[in-house]
Amino acid sequence: MSKSYFINKVLATTVVGSYPVVKAGGLKSLFDPLAGAVETAVADQVGAGIDLISDGQVRGDMIGAFTSKLPGVRDQQVIGKIQPAAGPITVADTKYALSKFPKVKGIITGPTTLAHGLHLSTPMYRNKEEVALDLAAALIVEAKSLEAAGVALLQIDEPILSTGIADLATAKQAVEMIGSAVHIPICMHVCGNLGNVLDEVLKFNVNVLDFEFSKNLDNLDILSRRDLTGKMLGFGCVDSSSEEVETVAEIKQRIQRGVDHFDPKILLIDPDCGMRMRSREAAYWKLKNMCDAAKEVRLSL
Repeated sequence: MSKSYFINKVLATTVVGSYPVVKAGGLKSLFDPLAGAVETAVADQVGAGIDLISDGQVRGDMIGAFTSKLPGVRDQQVIGKIQPAAGPITVADTKYALSKFPKVKGIITGPTTLAHGLHLSTPMYRNKEEVALDLAAALIVEAKSLEAAGVALLQIDEPILSTGIADLATAKQAVEMIGSAVHIPICMHVCGNLGNVLDEVLKFNVNVLDFEFSKNLDNLDILSRRDLTGKMLGFGCVDSSSEEVETVAEIKQRIQRGVDHFDPKILLIDPDCGMRMRSREAAYWKLKNMCDAAKEVRLSL
């Protein structure tokens, strides 16, 4: 998969995607109660110094935000043939982010993770694998819309893959269906411990693999002994599961461990996972300290 290099900076910083939902008042909120949350998420990421931002993913949980828009799904039940949404799902918020900052990633929840978040209530599908492939086909429309909007990178979130309950061959086919439909680079985010699935995940034809390392040091150990075959690595170095804000020195030490094992030119620096469950203050300072730590390591290279 030949894709253009999307960010020209060593140890560039990004986010996994979600940000705390900070609702605003005023007249605008009557028409769109979450517009202010998008604005806050974008402003905070830019203010913290992030090089590749998201729209904040404030419109709901990662499953419902997509499946609630897809014909064939109702109340997390698959009731018929899954079809593309009637219109773009994330594009409006992504376009807002692009109006405020040049480098934005588009984000969609992966078809296998979506499939495992749904219940089968129709004989049309025999199993979750068949559902995942039709979800992938439906999500191609969203992927193309995000590409047309001007995103620098398309991230596909597949946290389910580390659990061992998903069929990885089908997951690979589904992710690559989406990736082959667009011309922008593809990132796949998988959180959790990769010990049982890493060799299969490394075979996915994507440009960036994004993993967590601050909470899962074992990932660094096993990955450092593997060939990344030209892929970039999203290097999670901030604990998204805790309100405690790591110091610049602590995050710098984690990034340095990454640099000790990998060429810094292939590393993208980000949190372990999304920040949705954190307070705004904790999320902002985690990102700010991460950016400052990355800058210090960058200057030392």
